[in-house]
Amino acid sequence: MRRFFLAYLVPTLLAFTLSARAEVTLLEPSRVFDGRDLHENWIVMVSDETILYAGPRGKAPAVAVDDTRDLAGQTLMPGLIEGHSHVLLHPYSETPWNDQVLKESEAERVVRAVNHARDSLFAGVTTMRDLGSEGAGYADVAVRDAINGGLIPGPRLIVAGRAIVATGSYGPKGFHEGVDVPLGAETADGYDDLVRVVRSQIGRNIDFVKVYADYRWGPEGTAAPTFSLEELKTIVDTARSSGRSVAAHASTAEAMRRAVLAGVETIEHGDGATADVLRLMKKHGVALCPTLAAGDAISQYRGWEKGTNPEPKRITRKRESFQAALDSGVAICFGGDVGVYPHGDNVRELEMMVDYGMEVRDVLHAATAGNAKLFHLSQTLGSVKSGMLADLISVRGNPAEDVSALREVYLVMKDGVIYMPPQVPGAY
Repeated sequence: MRRFFLAYLVPTLLAFTLSARAEVTLLEPSRVFDGRDLHENWIVMVSDETILYAGPRGKAPAVAVDDTRDLAGQTLMPGLIEGHSHVLLHPYSETPWNDQVLKESEAERVVRAVNHARDSLFAGVTTMRDLGSEGAGYADVAVRDAINGGLIPGPRLIVAGRAIVATGSYGPKGFHEGVDVPLGAETADGYDDLVRVVRSQIGRNIDFVKVYADYRWGPEGTAAPTFSLEELKTIVDTARSSGRSVAAHASTAEAMRRAVLAGVETIEHGDGATADVLRLMKKHGVALCPTLAAGDAISQYRGWEKGTNPEPKRITRKRESFQAALDSGVAICFGGDVGVYPHGDNVRELEMMVDYGMEVRDVLHAATAGNAKLFHLSQTLGSVKSGMLADLISVRGNPAEDVSALREVYLVMKDGVIYMPPQVPGAY
């Protein structure tokens, strides 16, 4: 009996000892931005997929180190959390939105999405909230699962699936009534229909619900509210019962007001926000995702020569509305609507947030710990501290002084796995 016990116990203890000895990576940057504050002469130790230690070298635990990365002159910080993307879209200057929805096969769009996910990861984005497949069904769910399963590299995706629109409001448009046109989102109206559609989308394993609270269906194509307050409450209540949140596309003050009162967690775009609406948003803890870069890109696609021509009224109004949001104290989400402009150019939104009046440190916080809190991820992501998932990036220079330093990504780590962007010498 004793011999049997030892024969069983020794290999078991040996296996446990080997498995318990996790590989440790030591990162030695010049400074660390922890999601809120900047620290000089910190080191970070990573064990498997988590951060073992972050702080002064003299207080580090005495453990064997397997891999040391000298990051002199660089800033180590949490991986960026992109708050508004469309991984299944590519720039409208390449192909108009209508043609992407109507003419590109789902297979082609998924192939593009694989490249888009990789490009965003190499740009330092380790988590990305995707705001709808825009006519590609639940392909975003499949791309998310392929990334999570290790089939392709990319940020961890938080996806909305098809999104929800009111009948008659969304595109593509411009066809006679005899043509059955596939839409860029799923229609639903009234209590019963909305409950059914929200539950159906939840059943396809989306992470949150996106609703278009307004759209360009008013007279002469002006934006106007789509759903009533009661309809929006139905969407929110149904989603919330499954533990999911709701994000609302809204650019008019009335649509924003209805969405906030209904209980959405973020307002996307928000161009027409009034002082009253912003106060309401702050009262209810609703964040604004301003998507500055999308409007900037679309204006240039339409002929604006930035830096040469005067700003279009649309851009001037956007500057003013963003400044009003800052002054109101509303939480600001980093999310540029990437896909309207190239994936991998995610930092463009952060640069514009600074240009439009937001303090650099606040921008860095929004892109890391801020978005982690908004998306209910702050227990595991968005900060550099012991016990958090090892989603980290190292950039040349100091982004707390110049946010454009975020374009100089040297190293990306996601779940403790290191990815070297292709522009880095010796990258794979």
